[in-house]
Amino acid sequence: MPEFLELTVDKFTFKVATDRLYSAEGLWIKEEGSTVRLGLSDFFQQRNGDVAFAEIAGEGTGLESGEEIAVIETIKVDISLYSPLQGEIVEVNPAMEMEPEKINFDPYGEGWLARIAPVAWNTARAELLTPEAYYERVKREAEEELTTG
Repeated sequence: MPEFLELTVDKFTFKVATDRLYSAEGLWIKEEGSTVRLGLSDFFQQRNGDVAFAEIAGEGTGLESGEEIAVIETIKVDISLYSPLQGEIVEVNPAMEMEPEKINFDPYGEGWLARIAPVAWNTARAELLTPEAYYERVKREAEEELTTG
């Protein structure tokens, strides 16, 4: 079970798991041996609403950094998600086909999207945000939304 940095803004509490890295857009990446697991951060899923549908590129798909890896449909919006690293999808979470709402209920656990065999992982890792840096980004964005929303 990961530990979390927690932030409460207005009536919302956001959690940032401390055992993984983050893309600036809100994807988390957790190293697991020779592969990495990818999912959506708590802040990302709360900000965009209940997930109704998740279409993830299939197993065996080669990815370039910045290439679309998935499309998430929420009650608010359709969102294209872009891979923060180069590699190959080795597993897609089978729950996403029938239970994409797991992204909302357990974004750091059962709501993961895919496992990827990364290429040049050390280079990609250096471009990702630490949990603390992502927490600061979430704090800034949440407070901005509160004052402008």
